[in-house]
Amino acid sequence: MGIFPRFTRLPLVSTFIWSQYSSALTAVGRETSDRALIVSSSQLIQHRCVHSRGSGASPANPGDAPPRSPFSRVTQKDLAFFTTLLPGRTITDPDLLKSSNIDWLKTVQGNSEVLLRPKTTEEVSQILRYCNDRNLAVCPQGGNTGLVGGSVPVFDEIILSTSLMNQVMMFDGISGILTCQAGCVLENLSHYLEEKDFIMPLDLGAKGSCHIGGNVSTNAGGLRLLRYGSLRGTVLGLEVVLADGRVLNCLAALRKDNTGYDLKQLFIGSEGTLGVITAVSILCPRKPKAVNVAFLGCSSFQQLLETFQCCRGMLGEILSAFEFLDASCMKLLEKHLKLTNPITESPFYIVIETAGSNATHDEEKLHNFLEEVMASSLVTDGTVATEATKIKALWSLRERVTEALTHEGYTYKYDISLPVEKIYDLVQDMRGHLGDMAKNVVGYGHVGDGNLHLNITSPSKDPALLAAIEPYVYEWTSKWKGSISAEHGLGLKKRNYIYYSKSSETVALMGSIKGMLDPKGILNPYKLLPDNIQ
Repeated sequence: MGIFPRFTRLPLVSTFIWSQYSSALTAVGRETSDRALIVSSSQLIQHRCVHSRGSGASPANPGDAPPRSPFSRVTQKDLAFFTTLLPGRTITDPDLLKSSNIDWLKTVQGNSEVLLRPKTTEEVSQILRYCNDRNLAVCPQGGNTGLVGGSVPVFDEIILSTSLMNQVMMFDGISGILTCQAGCVLENLSHYLEEKDFIMPLDLGAKGSCHIGGNVSTNAGGLRLLRYGSLRGTVLGLEVVLADGRVLNCLAALRKDNTGYDLKQLFIGSEGTLGVITAVSILCPRKPKAVNVAFLGCSSFQQLLETFQCCRGMLGEILSAFEFLDASCMKLLEKHLKLTNPITESPFYIVIETAGSNATHDEEKLHNFLEEVMASSLVTDGTVATEATKIKALWSLRERVTEALTHEGYTYKYDISLPVEKIYDLVQDMRGHLGDMAKNVVGYGHVGDGNLHLNITSPSKDPALLAAIEPYVYEWTSKWKGSISAEHGLGLKKRNYIYYSKSSETVALMGSIKGMLDPKGILNPYKLLPDNIQ
């Protein structure tokens, strides 16, 4: 028996029972930051190549970094300007810079020697105006939770952190519109809103450290997209600082505004390459009064898909999330994180969340749905939780898969969007394609929006394995009219694969927009756009 009451297929009536990550950059003290500013010119000039780069991304390794562009290097005069502008918030101590120079996966590491921590939009404006005049490259950084190398410097770009831009500016309790600075941690915003009987329209496994500005910059999807849609719909306005320091104020708090071009859409998903988002206005739904989470087992992916169809039809407006993970994911959770599988071992597992305003109504709908899928043998076993602690425990079986994978060695991660019926075919085909080359090939993700997270592990970084995975995974995705990046973005790692999802004409237009808004290319260089635009 698992840690939750469960229901089993036979006999249904007697066994079906209802049961009722936060870190941010730590502010550096004045004494520490003053010490951090005492650096030598030779330290600033020094440049180390930490990951594969310098000779350009070869056709065999399109994810490698290109040669460094001819940007200026930071001088003592530059440091003096930044120190005057941001006293105590201009960081140059290598030990303090270390965590900002490396991505969460520890696969991409830059060599920035300056970290700037502004508190206001005006400070960001002055920083970018100065950097543009001096031709200094800038890497905007939020919570640094990205998975494609988009949030860390590639070479010695100045890191512009939004971690101190963490204030809620306004909340309208009638319309549910929240306006806040870009450095607000997603989980902190969730706590703030819950006290006012509202919730954020997105929920991510990295909510304890990711910033709302970073979420918007990467157009993060997450666990609630099925219910509340993407950020392109829920974000109502943005404040953005352009490369030359101009402030673009599109911080509307209106649900309808049809006056001209919707410029904010340019910056949603642009990964900091067109401007630095400094504030966000977002529409927030009311906090549901009743939340239920079901954790179910299925014998095949086809049965999982049929369960999804039935789920949408029977749960309708209360369906909030429909997630899946395979048996390989469950084994990793049990092995590395010591989590307990609450139901009978199955080839596939589903996490379903319902959220509504009437507990009795929602429980009745969920009960009827579960009776249907059990009676038709679509689901073999399951458990349901209504209490917050047990809901959190069930969700951890889905949210902590990424964490479990970090214990498996080196992980090659792919964030793919496909027609729903093709999602798991890619996992199976990849297993057959790689054979014994990979330690593990696992699949999990968001069935509700056709988003597969394909993860391939090996004991250590393996160029031969990577060559077998890429471009095979992108060719396969393109063949079925999918997207090579559903929600993680392109960053450094995937920039040269963009043509598998976008036409030459589309990419050329993207390049033109980049050239217009950032003609010197100082904003997050080497990211998103390919090295050579066709």
